[in-house]
Parts: sequence; structure tokens; C-alpha cells
Amino acid sequence: MAQRVKKKYVHEGKYVAEVEVALIEDNTQWSPYLSVDDAYKLDDVRDALREGDLDAAARYGRIYEMRPVASQ
Repeated sequence: MAQRVKKKYVHEGKYVAEVEVALIEDNTQWSPYLSVDDAYKLDDVRDALREGDLDAAARYGRIYEMRPVASQ
């Protein structure tokens, strides 16, 4: 069983969080997959962004604010 680090992006509202997780690779058909802890981490980040708690979300990774660059 091997692990590799990957960045996952969680988008909620006008914010995006860049969170590092470990993908577990093995010889099963489910490979690659996240650990339960990493899946909960992504859920926690999504909940924090949804509530507007940027400090809590920033504990897990970088936070970006999305905004339009041109009007239509």
C-alpha cells in the first residue's frame, strides 16, 4: 500500500480551499482512495466555508476568494 499527497480543491460560495490529502493506492478496485480522516477534513473545510468561518477553514489549507474579473 502506497500513499501520495494530492491537493484537493473545495469550492463553496465565493471561496475555494486548497487542502492537501493523502491518496492511498493499493491493488484493489477502489484505489486510489482517501482515508476516513482526510474525507472528514474535506467535509470540515466545506462546512467552515459554508458558514463563512475562514479562520477555521484556513487551519486545513489555503483559502482563495473567487470574484469576477470582467462584467458581461
